[in-house]
Amino acid sequence: MNKNKHPTIRSDYQDVDVPSSEINKLENITKAASIIAVGNVVSRVLGLVRDIAKSYYFGATGLVSAFNIASKIPMWLYDLLAGGMINAALIPVFSSYSKPENRRELWLITSFLLTLCVSILTPLVIIGEIFAEELVWLVSGGMSPYTLEIAAKLLRITLPAILFLNLAGILAGLLYSLNRFTFPAFNAAIFNLAIVLATVLFAKPFGVYSLAIGLLVGSTLQVILQLPGIKDSKLHFAFSLHHKAVRTIGKLYVPIALGLIIDMVSRGISYRLASTTGDQSIAWMDYATTIMQFPLGLTSTAISIAVLPTLARQAQYIEKTNSATFLETLSQALNLVIILIIPATVGLFVLAEPVIQLIFEHGDFLPSDTSMTTIILKLYLFGIIAAAIDLPLINAFYARKEAWTPALVGVVGVLVYLAAALFPSLYRPMKIEDLIIANALQLCYHALTMYILVHKRIGNINNKLILFTASKAIVSASIMTIVTVGTLWLIGFFAWPTKLIQEFASVFIPGILGTLCYFMLMQKLNVPEISFVFKLINPVRKYSIKKDEH
Repeated sequence: MNKNKHPTIRSDYQDVDVPSSEINKLENITKAASIIAVGNVVSRVLGLVRDIAKSYYFGATGLVSAFNIASKIPMWLYDLLAGGMINAALIPVFSSYSKPENRRELWLITSFLLTLCVSILTPLVIIGEIFAEELVWLVSGGMSPYTLEIAAKLLRITLPAILFLNLAGILAGLLYSLNRFTFPAFNAAIFNLAIVLATVLFAKPFGVYSLAIGLLVGSTLQVILQLPGIKDSKLHFAFSLHHKAVRTIGKLYVPIALGLIIDMVSRGISYRLASTTGDQSIAWMDYATTIMQFPLGLTSTAISIAVLPTLARQAQYIEKTNSATFLETLSQALNLVIILIIPATVGLFVLAEPVIQLIFEHGDFLPSDTSMTTIILKLYLFGIIAAAIDLPLINAFYARKEAWTPALVGVVGVLVYLAAALFPSLYRPMKIEDLIIANALQLCYHALTMYILVHKRIGNINNKLILFTASKAIVSASIMTIVTVGTLWLIGFFAWPTKLIQEFASVFIPGILGTLCYFMLMQKLNVPEISFVFKLINPVRKYSIKKDEH
């Protein structure tokens, strides 16, 4: 066998003579996406159960808003640090050292980052404990003094989670780069499970503090969950500031940090503005966000994370002037996202009120809370398709170690959000709806800008193919809407034994029939990516590899 030759992978576009292990392997991407999707399903379901428990015991009161503030601050700091680095820096750089012969350096780099994390975040947590009241006031000073006091007490419980969340994030980036998707895929699931159990077990004796206890325990369990995946690693305390990989991570992280800091300021301002519209506003926003994130996590997030290691490896072998395979992979990801997110958005918009009634309207969660959460959710959905398309585009730049582009676009996006949010208040009092509409406009701006920049900086995506796929998805989703609305209308004529059974029927019967209608129509319209959708459930893929022989 000719050792100078590599296997050739046959695609619909061209034959590329590069190492087969580094080429777009759809079967591996699909398997990875399916694992991540399963983890997301479990996580989102547990997230819904978490919010069901939260709404049952505490409703949409100021206490929930207080906890949401106390939980957001640690999560924002996680997003700023490890969370912001995973896709932008950790996976692309770690992937460069993922081969067995480079593992020693991979362990060294990871060890340094873990050591740095502990060294910086431990004193930061201590400072936060001292100035908890000031932190809460900065984020949500518009709430009542009593709610602010509770939020500060809750924050002192949740702050140590900053350390564990970031440790778990670094380990997750390591495992993703090694194509070990299972353990990090269930990070969020075990996090939500801990909050659910803590709420159910301790809500009565500890009240809203049970939520904070669950968050802290969940963050700790995230670290423990990663340990079986790194049992073959040789991690230790290390300081390697001068390693080239550390410098690369630093260079990639600087623009990300800039964008994330501005985004954190934006989100802080958003919460501050929301707090001025009433103590319940933040609670309604977070309940609606939980529902919106469900389809987003199952589609775009899963596909984007699954495809990133492949894009990162392709970027090492393919010159910027010859990005056909890279763009092919990106196009496949975008098509899959479009096919999945359009029906999810349409279905959720139609069934918004029944879904919220079924999930939240129990215990202290009132019909008036359902009405407001429904309005906010529907407004959020105007930006969800843009958000879904945006994620693969951002990851395309991260894979090429071009972090400045998404960061600068994000900075301008924050300005778009603030302008849109504040403009209505020039002539009338601010409403919570203003903030949600501004968020949707920000997402649309960001996605459109990133799409244009991909074409200018990387190459031409097959626009005709994507538009053709999108048009078929829109036609199918339109007919799906008629079926869903009609089924929901008919359900109202039946006498159901209990209100809960009627709520289940109002969600699942129209949802299932609408989904079946959509995918049957897409199949009739000969959309080839439908086969890949089914492979997310049954990830068995035959791929044509022609091996060179003597």
